[in-house]
Amino acid sequence: MVNASTHLSASTLIGDTIENLQGESLGDLKEIMLDTSRGTIAYGVLSFGGVFGLGDKLFAVPWDALTIDHEGHKLILDVSKERLKDAPGFDKDHWPNFADTAFAEQVSTYYARH
Repeated sequence: MVNASTHLSASTLIGDTIENLQGESLGDLKEIMLDTSRGTIAYGVLSFGGVFGLGDKLFAVPWDALTIDHEGHKLILDVSKERLKDAPGFDKDHWPNFADTAFAEQVSTYYARH
């Protein structure tokens, strides 16, 4: 039998709130990016800032930096709002090449994941 808490469809997570450990809202999950060569989830794309979706900045966050809070129906990212504001980001019309190793290294280093 499959444990429902360990198997979720991606669509159930899209739009979920992302909070830090202090309970502050960091935005919401816009996309889940797959590494198709490895068959794993590479990044969660977080939307932060702006008002009503205007002026939002998007951030690729390594999937292993996020924790799913099943009971709270949210994701947890251990980063302060101030640190997130300085993270490498992009806008909705200019997505990075997620397969670019320099981009992957920059994001992994920023979130201290290797």
